[in-house]
Amino acid sequence: MSINLTLLLVMGVLYAIGIYLLLERSLTRVLLGLMLLANATNILLLTTGGYAGLAPIFAQDIGAAAYNDPLPQAFILTSIVISFAVTAFMLSLIYRSWLLSRADEIQDDREDRRVAQQDLFDAEEDSAIAVEVSDFHENQHTAANLEMIPRVILKREGPPSKGATAQPPRKDTP
Repeated sequence: MSINLTLLLVMGVLYAIGIYLLLERSLTRVLLGLMLLANATNILLLTTGGYAGLAPIFAQDIGAAAYNDPLPQAFILTSIVISFAVTAFMLSLIYRSWLLSRADEIQDDREDRRVAQQDLFDAEEDSAIAVEVSDFHENQHTAANLEMIPRVILKREGPPSKGATAQPPRKDTP
C-alpha cells in the first residue's frame, strides 16, 4: 500500500490550524477549530482504508486482498455524526453567549488569573514515596522504614517488634 502524500499534508495543515484556533478566546474560532479537527480526522481515517477496492460482498472467486476495508468508512460516518452534534452544541453556546453579553469572547475571571499565577510545584504530588504502602502488594515494612510510613498505617497495623517485619492487619473472626 502506498501513502498519498497530498492527503497527509492536507491533514497535517488542518490539524495545525484546528489546534491553533482551539487556543483562541473567541467561541466562533473554537468552533471552526473543532470543525477543522473533525475534518482532519476524517481524512486520517480515509487514508487508513487504503486504495479503493471491491465492495465487501463475499464471492468465492475473489481473493481477500481485493476487497475494500469497510471499517474506516464506518468510523468516518461515526465521526461525522459526532462532529455534527458537537457543532450544534457549540452553536447553541455561541448563540446563548451572544444573547447574554453581545460577545462570543470568553472573559478572564479572578480564578483563571489565580491559577495562572500559581506555582507548578506541588509538594504532595512531587514527593518521593520511600516504600509501597498499597494494600494490593505483598510488602514487608522493616523497622528502618517505619518513620516514612504515615501514622494512620502504623495505628492500623500496630508497631512491629524490634527487627521483625510488620504484618498486615488481621480481621477478627466472631
